[in-house]
Amino acid sequence: MLVVGDRLAGRRALITGAAGGIGGAIAQAFLDQSAAVLGLDLAEGGPVPVLTADLADPTALDHIVAAANDRLGGVDILVNCAGVSIPEPATALRRASYDRTLQVNLHSPVFLMSRLGAQMAERGYGRILNITSIHGRLSEPLSLAYDVSKGGLEAATRTVALELAGSGVLVNAIAPGFVETPMSIVDGENELDSEWFQSIYVGHERLPIRRAAQPPEIAVHAVWLCSDENSYLTGQTITVDGGLSARF
Repeated sequence: MLVVGDRLAGRRALITGAAGGIGGAIAQAFLDQSAAVLGLDLAEGGPVPVLTADLADPTALDHIVAAANDRLGGVDILVNCAGVSIPEPATALRRASYDRTLQVNLHSPVFLMSRLGAQMAERGYGRILNITSIHGRLSEPLSLAYDVSKGGLEAATRTVALELAGSGVLVNAIAPGFVETPMSIVDGENELDSEWFQSIYVGHERLPIRRAAQPPEIAVHAVWLCSDENSYLTGQTITVDGGLSARF
């Protein structure tokens, strides 16, 4: 857990998916570092005021940008954390679930980066952080839409970073592995409690640290990436997965 401080003092942050999970932990960590924080989620909740909107609706983006600017007086930090995962086999993929996953996980973050990034560039300062996943580079069955969305967001992170690098705006991503959040619950079962996870990832040490992360363990990296202490790192994806992707 971060010590309360002022590493983000004077900064105004919009965090999507801030009502809980990783987004909620990042929102709390930013508050602890003296940022002004506005969350965005489907419903109110979590540690900060929440603008309610559905990122699956592309027509909501204009309202989101306008409301964030109005309530914060401008956005210095954008954290794209909201995400959905709808497990389906590739051979029975439904267009509706595929489109929803891509709209929430990829298209909305891209256009928020585009619109708010332009405003940051005009002011000569900004930090953008995308929460992707090890699914951006590693895959598993039933995750086609999710894998595509996270891989695309990592590519978008690099491209936007290149375009905004000369404008004082740094753009990076964090790729978590297993994290104990509401997304861990699939069909009413927490996958982190399953025999599959406990046997393969813990018992046989497929996951070297032998446990899932807690959301604050992701948030601590978000604070540094979005602070003035980070003055040179951009276009990068930082993998925070307990060593999972380091193992052959």
